[in-house]
Amino acid sequence: MRIAVEGCAHGELDIIYETIQEMEKTNGKKIDLLICCGDFQSIRNLSDLHCMAVPDKYKDMCTFYKYYSGEKIAPVLTIFIGGNHEASNYLQELPYGGWVAPNIYYLGYANVITIGGIRIAGLSGIYKSQHWMQGHHEKPPYNENTIRSVYHIRNLEIFRLKQLTGNIDIFLSHDWPSGITKYGDENILLKGKPFFKNDIENNMLGSPPCMELLEHHYPNYWFSAHLHCKFAALVPEKEGTRITKFLALDKCLPKRKFLQVIEIKHNLDLPLKLHYDLEWLTILYLTNHLLSVKSGIHYMPGQYGNTRWIFTPTVEEKALVLKKFNYNLQIPLNFTQTVKPYNPDAIDISVEPPQLLVNIQTTHFCNTLGIDDPSVLLLLMNNTKEFKSNESLMETSCEQISSSHEISSSFDEDNILNSTFDGSLTNDSFNRTSPLNLSPKSNNEEQESEINNSKDIINESLNSLSSTVNYDCTDDSNTHFIQIEPNCKKFKRRNHSIYSNTL
Repeated sequence: MRIAVEGCAHGELDIIYETIQEMEKTNGKKIDLLICCGDFQSIRNLSDLHCMAVPDKYKDMCTFYKYYSGEKIAPVLTIFIGGNHEASNYLQELPYGGWVAPNIYYLGYANVITIGGIRIAGLSGIYKSQHWMQGHHEKPPYNENTIRSVYHIRNLEIFRLKQLTGNIDIFLSHDWPSGITKYGDENILLKGKPFFKNDIENNMLGSPPCMELLEHHYPNYWFSAHLHCKFAALVPEKEGTRITKFLALDKCLPKRKFLQVIEIKHNLDLPLKLHYDLEWLTILYLTNHLLSVKSGIHYMPGQYGNTRWIFTPTVEEKALVLKKFNYNLQIPLNFTQTVKPYNPDAIDISVEPPQLLVNIQTTHFCNTLGIDDPSVLLLLMNNTKEFKSNESLMETSCEQISSSHEISSSFDEDNILNSTFDGSLTNDSFNRTSPLNLSPKSNNEEQESEINNSKDIINESLNSLSSTVNYDCTDDSNTHFIQIEPNCKKFKRRNHSIYSNTL
């Protein structure tokens, strides 16, 4: 499988896809997958621009809206994570991942998927210590603080990613893992970015949680962006044989190294379609009770507590989750527009204030798995009586949504809604201290038979998905960086300050 890895996209999809097509013509080899490492800027309309944490003069519609509207279709299957320059209101609709446009898939706050047997994990956002232990409390319209904190990573996602077992082939983060520079050529890096010196010397460059994940899993590849330069490193396991190949790439600008192609051997018996990762689905299910939509400090369970604190799934737990998806983990192609796309030819353009929407993709996913949609919890907590559902683009009452969305977790609020929805919301249910239970243990022969049958099915599925993958990464001499021709759209030169690590 040939995979193109891109750094910061900054909304320039037309140029990225044109570059890939030019590469395909040059070497006669098709690109099977495009991976973008953040700052994707999936801006659908002018309202989305108000949800980006950049100065107004740098707000540009760019070209994503063409793919959202259907004017264009992405010529290569694309997956991406979020960065710190995003239309956060749109990405917030898809906390567990989903299609932002046909053939373009967002991984959500954190996710693990597979394609052709290759396992890809991703973490969206950047690290800021002051928001690290908060819940996902932000909602549009954002204020000056929440428009930034909304894209800061939380301890919940790191906790969940640490529950994973087995090999991870590719890991994506927008931030660099902290301390990564000591595994590469710092001198060359500092020649191009001399202002990194103080941060490197003080061990302040990058994300500590990302390095924790790297040293926990040692994935074969780790790709990042954010700092707008190319940097490579090799991170060996301290006491072992695993090595992580790290590569950071630049932003999409002429004569910048923003694209790299790698070739990975995949399972030829599996289609090149996106699939959910069963272990990750089960972790989401088992840790649903840890989801918080409050701004206060939110701790993850530890070994000295009196509740479960390791959520690496058992075979039985994975079997029950696999059954929820009817033994089919292929990600459905269920993209649906939730707002009207930008029309550059419109004479009278009205800009609606951004608002929190419930996306039908998330509703379907949550109902299937039996977990909570953070957007629904936010709407309930804030006593919002009506909101829009993307199924009809019309206002729907909270009571209607909750009747189709089984509420299985909540939040601790003193002034909770008095109404009782499906799930029997009571004050007690908002103070959860123990994980969700799977089917209760019993001696029922029918249930035991069902679990045993599920074990057989899951083992067959896992055997087909866990084949050994060997890698052959092209080096710089074999990788073509295409210079944009003069007739292509020119890029705006952004000010370094708006991309600084202080945002």
